[in-house]
Amino acid sequence: MSMQSSSIIIRGLGSYIPKKQLSNDDLAKIVDTSDEWIQTRTGIKTRHIASMEENPSDMGTQAAETAIKNAGLNKKDIDLLVVATMTPDLPFPSTACITQAKLGLRTIPAFDISAACSGFLYVLDTVYHLLRSGPYKNALVIGAEKMSSTLDWQDRTTCVLFGDAAGAAVLSKVDTPNVGILGSTLGADGTDPSILHMPAGGAACPASAESIEKRQHYLRMNGREVFRLAVRAMEQATRTILDQFDLKPEDIACIIPHQANVRIMQSLGKYLQVPEEKIFINLNKYGNTSAASIPVAITEAHKQGRIHPGDYVILVAFGAGLTWGATLIKWHS
Repeated sequence: MSMQSSSIIIRGLGSYIPKKQLSNDDLAKIVDTSDEWIQTRTGIKTRHIASMEENPSDMGTQAAETAIKNAGLNKKDIDLLVVATMTPDLPFPSTACITQAKLGLRTIPAFDISAACSGFLYVLDTVYHLLRSGPYKNALVIGAEKMSSTLDWQDRTTCVLFGDAAGAAVLSKVDTPNVGILGSTLGADGTDPSILHMPAGGAACPASAESIEKRQHYLRMNGREVFRLAVRAMEQATRTILDQFDLKPEDIACIIPHQANVRIMQSLGKYLQVPEEKIFINLNKYGNTSAASIPVAITEAHKQGRIHPGDYVILVAFGAGLTWGATLIKWHS
């Protein structure tokens, strides 16, 4: 394990969950499904759906306000803003730029990262290196998704899985050595994007009467393949980052996986030989909120006293791309 003269810590956390809930029973009125079918296969009981007026930038702004307050900082202290999202407000400009204006931040650098459900971990790693090597001291990182806007509400295999939310964190550079974010491992394999993708709406297939008629502007997923690949990639990413720091799974106090499917998370725990109580799960309340999943989960885990100073914490995710990653944190406060 390499010693660091300075560290990047998570200084403040915040989340935003839309008010409207959509239960499994509610979904059973829309598509051919049932509460038992959804819970048995996914572990999801309900999810939250943003209103027509709520965009990812609005949800991200709410989460960010809380994170900045909890960090004990003012908006003028923020030097950098990065947003993870696969459901941007607009194709361009970036949701980060729109969020910057809504927050009333200075004209600091602001940009998006698109890595689907692994997006927040991609942001953490990117910002970690920018803080360590650049002039920035405090960075605001956000995961914000309006997944409901991408769903085909006639497809029971996908529409039951997702929800809307946002989570945010303030990352700060501190002089205390060897705390906070210790390191990350990231990966991607774009060999077969069709495993989890939206066929139309980009430059390869712009919107047309034909693409709309074929319902190509909705999320499509090969669920069986995603399940198989996710468990393997998340286990390997976790072992890779642990090996880098000469740690074993039993040294970890809390694993916070991307909240996609309870069976994926249970399988991950089984392969790592980690007891279930060490794996944080809130999927039952929110469904899969993509890049918002991990920041919402870590905010709740911290609030619930599941993380303590000195604890080793693993964040691990898998998403469209395909992308994956794991981040190791030694909790600071």
